[in-house]
Amino acid sequence: MATLSLQNVQKSYGGLQVLHGIDVELEDGGFLVLLGPSGCGKSTLLNLIAGLDDISAGDIRIDGRSVVELAPKDRNIAMVFQSYALYPTMTVERNIGFGLEMRGINGIERSAAVKKAADLLQISHLLDRRPANLSGGQRQRVAMGRAIVRNPDLFLFDEPLSNLDAKLRAEMRTEIKRLHGRLGTSVVYVTHDQIEAMTLGTKVAVMKGGYIQQFADPQTIYEKPANMFVAGFIGSPPMNFVTGTLTSDGRLARFEAPGVRVEAPMSSGEIFRAKAAVLGIRPEELKIADVTGSMLTGTIDVIEPTGPDTIVTVRVGDQAVVARLPSRFSSKAGDGVYLRAELAGLSLFDAVTEMRIQL
Repeated sequence: MATLSLQNVQKSYGGLQVLHGIDVELEDGGFLVLLGPSGCGKSTLLNLIAGLDDISAGDIRIDGRSVVELAPKDRNIAMVFQSYALYPTMTVERNIGFGLEMRGINGIERSAAVKKAADLLQISHLLDRRPANLSGGQRQRVAMGRAIVRNPDLFLFDEPLSNLDAKLRAEMRTEIKRLHGRLGTSVVYVTHDQIEAMTLGTKVAVMKGGYIQQFADPQTIYEKPANMFVAGFIGSPPMNFVTGTLTSDGRLARFEAPGVRVEAPMSSGEIFRAKAAVLGIRPEELKIADVTGSMLTGTIDVIEPTGPDTIVTVRVGDQAVVARLPSRFSSKAGDGVYLRAELAGLSLFDAVTEMRIQL
């Protein structure tokens, strides 16, 4: 196990800078997820940690030791790729143990390490097969087994589940979480899938355009997103954004828009008038209310039953708001509806900077 420290890590290709001063700290045995859309720089950052590319500035430290001058083989890391990268002519047993074979580990010790990894991943019955005779999930387990036998200080996963179907992705997420709990090895995991980030990570770094937008534990990112990008990227359906006006007398803040009125106590004491703001409400936070307890008043536009719940789109003024309501929701399109949410489940953002407003 090891700690990981990224200190002002920058990367440029010619005149194009793709990483802008990345600062991240991962505790011993932690699980860091680099989350963001395609092109945000997450895979580039993983390659820098692995030593597959050189940093332009900054430092990368594993267990307190700078590794920027070390070759990948000397960093004691193991990487699991999106493409599995298995040798098609080798059996599963030899694929898992090939790295140890290349390092000169004797056959008895190598076989014991392969057996231990195969037992852990529940693929002992596949050791005599070749990759062509395996399913996608089994191939991914073999790739993970090859990493495990190295007993590394740090595991690096580069979108390892993106080639699997939805059911297998869910199963492999569980396997990876169970594996991390058993091994306790520090992990850096790249994905664009918010579900993987929320379920696997002890820490999540949300990235956009080569910058970290927020670095925190998954629950903090979900409940208190730092800006509108993070708020909209996490959650399905995504967070509702309602544009309106925010005023404050230093004691109470009031957000107003057509069909919307929210009041919340303040701790900052800041006073302002007619500040353009955006109210963020997650669909699952909204509940049916009566007229006296409502925050939003609107008309039902679309109803989408999903089985366990019902997704309802409501026209509030000239804006659309999506609510995740109980499955037995009985109203119909065209009906009026009143909605409310707990204050703790709301977010406010500056309409210009898109940054979170702290009341």
